[in-house]
Amino acid sequence: VQLQASGGGLVQPGGSLRLSCTYSGSAFRLTVMGWYRQAPGAERELVASITRGSTPHYDDSVKGRFTISRDNAKNTMYLQMNSLKPDDTADYHCNYVPPLDNSWGRGTQVTVSS
Repeated sequence: VQLQASGGGLVQPGGSLRLSCTYSGSAFRLTVMGWYRQAPGAERELVASITRGSTPHYDDSVKGRFTISRDNAKNTMYLQMNSLKPDDTADYHCNYVPPLDNSWGRGTQVTVSS
């Protein structure tokens, strides 16, 4: 299984981005998935997760600003990020929850700066 994140970029504070994560296998609908981020010099952190039944969970730092969703028909997970802050600047990855070491695919860089 390959996981690939996309959709990052440079955005001003207060702006929005939508990240996508594509899953190459056939069992996506059975997985609990999450979005992780790692800022320079910081530990990787789980910012949002979504259950098989699409119940979301958020870290307090993004609650009310980020929305996680999934489309099982497209084997894709999304992260809608609104009201972005400079502290959201990081490399974003998707993975299982808990993560598998060999499933850290390509991430996508999000930079929030004026």
